[in-house]
Amino acid sequence: MFLRRLELIIDLPEEDRHAVLALPHRTRVVEASTYLTREGDVPTVCGVLGSGFAYRQKLTGDGVRQIVALHIPGDALDLQHLFLDMADHSVQMLTRGEVAFIPRKDLQDLVNARPLIRQAVLSSILVEGSIFREWVLNVGRRDARTRLAHLLCEFASRMEAQGLVDGEGFELPITQEQLADAVGLTPVHVNRTLKSLEADGLITRNKRNIIFPSWERMRDVGDFNPRYLHLDRQLSAQVA
Repeated sequence: MFLRRLELIIDLPEEDRHAVLALPHRTRVVEASTYLTREGDVPTVCGVLGSGFAYRQKLTGDGVRQIVALHIPGDALDLQHLFLDMADHSVQMLTRGEVAFIPRKDLQDLVNARPLIRQAVLSSILVEGSIFREWVLNVGRRDARTRLAHLLCEFASRMEAQGLVDGEGFELPITQEQLADAVGLTPVHVNRTLKSLEADGLITRNKRNIIFPSWERMRDVGDFNPRYLHLDRQLSAQVA
């Protein structure tokens, strides 16, 4: 899954593919709510989601949470701390899932030794920065209906790019309280807004499964342009 994620960005040669797959790692099943990284930790590993979902978060001084990113299978969860001495935010499991933990030193050595892998990892970090900027815009400038629709569109687009969407829609494994922390609303407001989107025929829900009857309408309501996700191959990254 991690290799597939990197190859969404750069077409890696066979020897680089083998080098990624040969990275030493230990895999374990991690329960929902488990911290994978805590703010203030000294990073020693980089986790890659094999299954399940995770999120990044920051806390205010009085303990109020802001979720700043959602992660899907295939995402590397700690590339942002690959060359930093201390974690500046926390990463926590959203659901139960399988995580492969790669020693940070081995990933650093691979990135330093293989230029195309370095470019793929760097580009992946830059894409995360692009998504962060969009989240700031979403929370800061869009109304409740638009920001919630936008987040749903983003999640669906990323899941589809990773091959995790079928004809029955996609799973949104998040509570309304967690969703509220991601879009800067109260859980009550999120509940009202979801019901409004459903009443208008923009989404249908079956437990945690969501379907968009009309992608075009949903995209328009969410002011969604996938440009910031950079889902196409990045030709500028092929510089090795």
